[in-house]
Order: sequence, then C-alpha cells, then structure tokens
Amino acid sequence: MSTSHTPQEKTKSVEEIRSLVHEYRAIGIASLQKVRAPQLQELRKKLRESAHFRVVKNTIVKRAINECKDKPKLEEIGKDLSGSNVFLFTNLNPFRLALLLEKSKVKTTARAGDIAAHDVFVPAGNTGLPPGPIISQLGAVGLPTRIEAGSVWVSRDTMVAKEGESIPARLATVLSKLGIDSVEIGLTIKTAYESGLVIPGERLQPDLEGVKRSIEEAHAYAFNLSLNTAYPVPENISLLIQTVHHEAYGLALAADIYSSETIAGLIRKAHMETLSLLSKCKSFSSAS
Repeated sequence: MSTSHTPQEKTKSVEEIRSLVHEYRAIGIASLQKVRAPQLQELRKKLRESAHFRVVKNTIVKRAINECKDKPKLEEIGKDLSGSNVFLFTNLNPFRLALLLEKSKVKTTARAGDIAAHDVFVPAGNTGLPPGPIISQLGAVGLPTRIEAGSVWVSRDTMVAKEGESIPARLATVLSKLGIDSVEIGLTIKTAYESGLVIPGERLQPDLEGVKRSIEEAHAYAFNLSLNTAYPVPENISLLIQTVHHEAYGLALAADIYSSETIAGLIRKAHMETLSLLSKCKSFSSAS
C-alpha cells in the first residue's frame, strides 16, 4: 500500500500515475476486498508481462486522471472510486484482461463471510480426525457422522453451502479442518477504460458458453442459407457439388437421358415400370 504523506511524495505519485495513463492504452480497476497479500503478489508475477499493478490511494488517482485532459471521459472512472483498489495499466483489450484475471483465480479454504464459489459438498468418508470436539462441530453444520476405526467418518455426501451464499464462521472452520476449498480468490475488474470508453465490470464478464453456442447456431444458419441459395464457398462446395449431381442425376432419369452414369438407373426404372404394368394387367385379368 502507498505510504506517501508529504506533499512532495504525493506530487511524485500523481506524476507516476499520470505517466502510466499515457504509457498504456487501457486501465482496469479491481477491488482489493478479500484479496490476500500473498495472492496479489502471485498475480503480479503471473501477469507482469500483461499488466502493470499499482496499489495507490484513490485520491492520488483522481488527481492524476483529472490532469489528463487529453483522455476523453477518463475522469468518469474516478467519480465512484471507493474502498481499497488495485489499478492495472495494460495494453491488452479490457475484455482480455478481465478473462486473464478470471482464469488466474484460485480455489482456497473459506474465511468467515466469504462467498461460496460453487455448491459445497462434504463427501462421505473418513475425515482422518480423531473423535472429540470435532464431532459436535461437524454436527453443528449438518454433517452426519459415525466413529469407525478410531476416526470420525462422514456418513453420506452432504451439501453444506450453495453457490453464492455467505459462509459462516462455524462452517469455514469445519471446511478448513477438512481441507475443502470452497471459495475463489482473485481480482475482478470493477471498471475499465480504453480510448474514451468506460466499461462497467459486469459487461466485461461475458457468458463464454453462451457466446460459443450463439456462434455455433449462427454458423449453422449461415451454412444452411448458403446451401439453399447455392452460394459457393470453400466450406460448402463439396456438399453443393453432391447436391447438384444428385439433382442432375434425378433429372436425367426422369427425362430418360442415356449416359454411362444413368444407364443402370434407367434399366432399373424400366424394370420397375414393367413389374408395375404386369401387376396391373393381372389385376385386370382377375377382375374380368
């Protein structure tokens, strides 16, 4: 954290932030709430080629961005600055930066008040813990137990927290003793700025699976349209040729056009027509 106190030090910090604003094309702001110092250091190392991290007072950043008059709408990102933040300066697209941060999150044991990253299950089996106070602690969070071979066992798979729920202190203690990771720790972009565009954090978290499905559906529609309109492209040319060949072959048979490709089909057609005619003649004779 910044420890600047003197006016000279504050002025120097403002100048450094202003310099970073001009050096990089985009800025991301992420909350430091519930981010642990060791993990922040790990993120710095992991993303050092992608982003420059600065943890500095919000007032310093506000002063710096207000002095960057050549950056349209930059001052908007300073209007709602609150809490402890880390400022990320990068040449990456903000969406790419947000995705990298999301992938950099790690699962860890919960502390009281942390939010469950997924439905949290305690599996049935041996906890490896000896009988004692742990029995009442497990029971207090809804875990059925039994004693077997000198250890405490959980009798059945049990869900103890749903995704998005706050994890109370009692449950956090139990999960820690059982070594169950139930939360994700990392940085999430609250706001980003690039080339005069201020992007709220929620818009930087696309539904990747949804986007993938949409692209697949659009591709299928476009492919079918190209076939129906006989619009040749490398992706459909083989199927178009097969379709044209099939239609031409059917037309040749219907028109009784003789060729090496149609002769076998024409003979089969004549044979079927002959059988049909014979069948009708027999029916007529029987009726007479």
